[in-house]
Parts: sequence; C-alpha cells; structure tokens
Amino acid sequence: QVQLVESGGGLVQPGGSLRLSCAASGSIFSINAVGWYRQPPGKQRELVAHITSGGSTNYADSVKGRFTISRDNVKNTVYLQMNSLKPEDTAVYYCNARICTGYGCGDYWGQGTQVTVSS
Repeated sequence: QVQLVESGGGLVQPGGSLRLSCAASGSIFSINAVGWYRQPPGKQRELVAHITSGGSTNYADSVKGRFTISRDNVKNTVYLQMNSLKPEDTAVYYCNARICTGYGCGDYWGQGTQVTVSS
C-alpha cells in the first residue's frame, strides 16, 4: 500500500509564504515524477509545478518566480515553497506522484491541503 499525504496548508495574508509537503509512505521502490496541482473553488484542477526524478523542474506561468518545488529522496518527500502569495493562489493543493513498488508502477494522489490567501 502506498500513501501520499500533503500538509502545510493554511490561512495566510497576501504577500506571505507557506511550504507544502507531500510525503510518500509504503513499500516504495522508487518515486519518479511528482507534480503539485491545485483546484480553486469552482474551477478545474491545474498543474502548478512538476519535478522529475532527476530534479528537473517546470512551473505554471502564474507561479514562476514565486513557487519552488524540491524533493528529498531520502525522506520520500516533495516540497512546494510558496512565496509572495496572492488571493488567486487560494485553492486545494494536491500532489501526484508516479511511484513504483514491487508490484509495478502507478499514479497516486494525496487527499489535498487547503491554502487560503486572504487579509
């Protein structure tokens, strides 16, 4: 069994910062690409940031220069550092990972963590 658990969300004022964590647990052989997605109220889920197993990163234009994705392969954890937050960053944030176990590889989602940017 593999689980992804996000944490670190909350209420923050505009201009503030938060760091989200996505921790994988279980009988993991390897974690390949990982993406952070978000779903604002009433809107579709969108990709925010992506990191490959080798550490290459990509970002949505709306968060470039403000968000940083990173990974700690020892801890099986991926982070999303979010700075200069704006009200339009308000959303439920999810992580998605391609994880391989002894039984094969699959795509896994976490349960989501709420980020609210408001004064």
